[in-house]
Amino acid sequence: MPPPSDRRHQLSAFLRSRRERLTPAEVGLPQTARRRTPGLRREELALLAGISATWYTYLEQGREIRASEQVLTALATALRLDRHEHAHLLQLAGHAPADAPDDREPLTPEAAAVPLLLQPHPAYLIDGTYDVLSHNQAAEALFPRLIDHTAQRPPNFLRWTFLEPVARDIVLDWEAEARALLARLRTQSERHPADPRYPRLIDELTTHSPEARAWWPHYEVQPRHSGHKRLHHPQHGPVAYAYTAFHLAEQPDQTLVVYVDAATAPGQSLPGT
Repeated sequence: MPPPSDRRHQLSAFLRSRRERLTPAEVGLPQTARRRTPGLRREELALLAGISATWYTYLEQGREIRASEQVLTALATALRLDRHEHAHLLQLAGHAPADAPDDREPLTPEAAAVPLLLQPHPAYLIDGTYDVLSHNQAAEALFPRLIDHTAQRPPNFLRWTFLEPVARDIVLDWEAEARALLARLRTQSERHPADPRYPRLIDELTTHSPEARAWWPHYEVQPRHSGHKRLHHPQHGPVAYAYTAFHLAEQPDQTLVVYVDAATAPGQSLPGT
């Protein structure tokens, strides 16, 4: 676990980022004179949450105080957090302990073979840092330059998305998809605060990608989920895909992702996990 001072800093940054994204009009407060900073003032948020403005200021400043779940829930409501952000707030405040780092067991041969069985549908297995652990030929064709068989480290979807120029041609809604991917990395990294792979990856992305550097301080969080994605297939052109994610029972951070053409998918959607 990170030192308490680090957790208080993370909680402070998260609260401030969520407060600054709201406007008085959105929460039913009158608009006052020009504001020097974006979003709600601290005293306005405290009023909405029914807590002391001084106490909230101390919380956002990272002082050594402990908020109850009741108070945090009131803040989550006032900040209009979704359920994932609410859970993240509780975790940062120490009410939902972060997952302990697992033993990083290697991928079993049985699990590694699954993407091969799903050919011709693009499929791959990733871990919590988006390293590609196993994939099939359809996935390698759909994501050119993701797989480098001569590289000394595993292929990684985050590095590909942000640092490989061809990704911007393949992912048709690149900004929205890249930003969501970064939010999912934030969620994963907070669940594994003692895993050194996450800060190394975050440092690499924010050093070499101006978009990652600009978006990371926004403190967006998002869980892994199924959905739809528009990709430009190198042979078939633009295709709308439905994709779904399955978490391995023994290693929940290892995730199988499968793509199908949304036009031919039964029900035009896949079940979420």
